[in-house]
Amino acid sequence: MKHLLPLLALVSAPLAAQTAAPPPDFFNFTRIPAPAQPNAMPLYDKPVGGPDNEVWDVMKGNGQRVVRNVTRPTLTPFLPDPAKATGAAVIVAPGGGFQMLSMDNEGWPVAKWLADHGIAAFVLKYRLNHTAPDEKGFMAQMGAVFAAAMREGAHPPDLKDPDATEDALAALRLVRGQAGKWHVDPARVGMIGFSAGAMTALNAALAPADRPAFFGYIYGPMAAVEVPKGAPPMFAALALDDRLFGRQGFGIVESWRKAGVSVELHAYEAGDHGFGMGKPGTTSTMMLDEFHAWLQTRGLLSPARGNAK
Repeated sequence: MKHLLPLLALVSAPLAAQTAAPPPDFFNFTRIPAPAQPNAMPLYDKPVGGPDNEVWDVMKGNGQRVVRNVTRPTLTPFLPDPAKATGAAVIVAPGGGFQMLSMDNEGWPVAKWLADHGIAAFVLKYRLNHTAPDEKGFMAQMGAVFAAAMREGAHPPDLKDPDATEDALAALRLVRGQAGKWHVDPARVGMIGFSAGAMTALNAALAPADRPAFFGYIYGPMAAVEVPKGAPPMFAALALDDRLFGRQGFGIVESWRKAGVSVELHAYEAGDHGFGMGKPGTTSTMMLDEFHAWLQTRGLLSPARGNAK
């Protein structure tokens, strides 16, 4: 199984206050029926993964829904009121350690917020690694890996997941290819990703073709990377008390600076890993507003640009 050891190093629901173990019910999953997704579009014309054994669960610790064992990737549009549409578009990539996707924490609400602010948003349900079909087995995997991920000196996770990256690039091509249908400017299609979704957005930004025009990198690993010529501008955000990546420094930001590519960093005092749209009582709640302001100051939210209308 790919990336099993970094599983909990990338789980995108907020981590517990204790460093040794989460609350007893935090990683307690209960099976639920798949929610209605009437606007979800298949990402490909034909199946690209294995059998369709998708599983939906709710986390008892926070009541949030997650999906796992995704083999049929989809893209779900959240379109703005035409009167407020800016012509910009953002593909939203939730996190979850490439084992699950945190749809309620980093998916649908983020896309709705963007659409409410005039940005066409598209939630990417990308392919994941296989996990045990039953919740007991899945929770055993989660519990076993938690200690390894939090152990002092644990190795940083692998930044690559070919299926997720392929799905992100396919999503970018799909939105650009149907830009007229959604009234967006194909030159202003970007991404925002959280944790493992941030890694997915990063890998799309580093790809040789079909890169996003810009991207938000929200509490992803901070180690330095090689930045290719023509890489897109990056908005990076994390909390300094993030127990996974908060003590890595800001190598990835320095990589962008050394490459001469625009980068903006927001480092919040508190919020921990997986704060989503913001942990109440911390300045991390300002993250989406700051992302929006960054897009605006870069001239990416002007309806007059391109062929958005």
